[in-house]
Amino acid sequence: MLLATLTAWDATACRTLNRTNHRWVGAGFRGISRLGNGSFWCALIVALPLVHGVGALRTSVSMLAAGAAATLLYRSIKLSTRRLRPCEAQPGIHLTELPLDRFSFPSGHTLHAVCFSTIACAAYPAWAMPLWTFTALVAASRLVLGLHYPSDVACGAILGFAVAHIALLIAG
Repeated sequence: MLLATLTAWDATACRTLNRTNHRWVGAGFRGISRLGNGSFWCALIVALPLVHGVGALRTSVSMLAAGAAATLLYRSIKLSTRRLRPCEAQPGIHLTELPLDRFSFPSGHTLHAVCFSTIACAAYPAWAMPLWTFTALVAASRLVLGLHYPSDVACGAILGFAVAHIALLIAG
């Protein structure tokens, strides 16, 4: 009963958030989503040592290692759960960006955004405001664009936080 209620809420919330996907909103979130594909994070990994010096290489290497681990994790989960994306499973979802892969759970964009922001901000707290703002926009883009359910995004965030903390523990 609880699972059915949560699933119904997830689908309703997905459709409600997707209704905000009008022309200019969709275009803005599509741009954010594309930056969240990896180019923004690659630029950050390169920028940290340029801005903060050679000592930031440790943070950049931690981000690269965590990103690789996060990719393996989310791909294995997606292939085992095989949850269809809302744009495939829910009638009336307005899709303005093609998905990078077939399945929905968890959100890889959100997982990586939370992971990278957590690691970068642990080392450089002054980056917190822009990074967490961008991370929130990436997560929101997945919902507005009809690519993920809220539970996909929430689980992606939890997994990203966990991977980042493991990486931080390993890095010391």
